[in-house]
Parts: sequence; structure tokens; C-alpha cells
Amino acid sequence: MEDRIWLLFGFLGHNQYVQLIVHTLLAAFLSVLVAKMATRKLQIVPSGCQNVMEAVVSGILYVGKDVANEEVARKYLVLAGSLAIFIFFSNLMEIIPGFMPPSGNVNFTLTLALIVFIYYHFEGIRKQGLGHYIAHFAGPVKWLSPLIFPVEILSHFSRIISLAFRLFGNIKGDDLFLLVLLMLAPWVFPLAGYALMSFSAILQAFIFMVLTYVYIYGAVTGQEESL
Repeated sequence: MEDRIWLLFGFLGHNQYVQLIVHTLLAAFLSVLVAKMATRKLQIVPSGCQNVMEAVVSGILYVGKDVANEEVARKYLVLAGSLAIFIFFSNLMEIIPGFMPPSGNVNFTLTLALIVFIYYHFEGIRKQGLGHYIAHFAGPVKWLSPLIFPVEILSHFSRIISLAFRLFGNIKGDDLFLLVLLMLAPWVFPLAGYALMSFSAILQAFIFMVLTYVYIYGAVTGQEESL
């Protein structure tokens, strides 16, 4: 919500871009903090934050193996896992009064989408070579190449829009949904809204992570997946 009153950062003013930067840095700080807490005193029998983060990492690896394969899941765990945790904390800010979720701003989601887009193409070229990587856009039937090639190019660029606007639209929609609930019944219905938005924060981070794995797998193996 654009007119929120900052609870902790009011001295910085009400410029939306300043708010976006501050909340993005806060989400990054929380991500690093949780990682540090989980790895500060590693134990054979995990407990506390280490136990939670091991479950999260194991879940990300399991999903990565399911949508790609074990090699890709492990090799790109750092990227996919970091994005999932960072996006989760960014999404979660929507349930905290006075905070603006960075993922509710299209500039934030577009930046993340471009990172994934550039990185998976880079990995595809590095793995297959530039000539072979470009050739797979033409499809298996040579006489259809002039038709397939531009369609494939547009398809890949549409992934930027898909990644960016899927996350932005869902989080912004949740934000407006909470605003309506607060206006209608500020002491009753928001409790259910907070529960739904907490689930949405997890779900949207999960979807972004899965799509990251899918796109990387398609790029490094040449086997395009649709999801």
C-alpha cells in the first residue's frame, strides 16, 4: 500500500523507491541472518534453526531432483535456494503493518526475473557451446526452422514477463486484499487474511524456485520443459 506509515523507517521519507530499497535490504539481511544462525554451531543431530534450514534445503533438493535431476539440483542449489529464501522474506513483509513487500513492486520482481533469464542462458551456452545452444532454438525439423526459431525466441523472452508479473501480481493482490479486510473488519477478518498471505508467501517463493530449476535444466540439457 502506497500510503503506509513506516513504523521503523519514517525518518527516510515516503518515497516509494527509498522504501523499496530499504525493505529489499531488510529482506536480504534476514536471509543472511537466518543462514548464519543455522550454520553458526553445526551439530550432527540438528536442532533449532539448523534443523529448520536443513529441512528447507532438503525440500528444495527434493523438488529440484523431481523437476530436473540430482546433478542439476545440487549444482544450482545455491541460486535456487537463495532466491527462494530471499523471496520468502520479501513476501512475508506484506503481513507486517507498516512494511511494504519488495515483491509487490514490479521493479524488484523484474530484476529477479532478469537474473534468472541471463544466468540460465549463460549456463546453457557454457555447457553446450554457443553454436549448439542457438541451434536448439530452431527445433528438430530443419524445414520448419524459420518458423520455430522466432517463436522460441519470443517464448524465452516471455519467461521474463511470466516470472516477474506472476510474483508481482500475486503479492500485490494479497496486499490489496488485506487493505480491503482492514477497511471492512479491522479486528476480525484480517486474521484469516494473514494466514492466507503467509501461505501465499511460501507458495510464490516455491513457484519461483521451481521455475528457476526448470529453465536451468532446459538450458543445460537442451530439453525444454513447459510449466
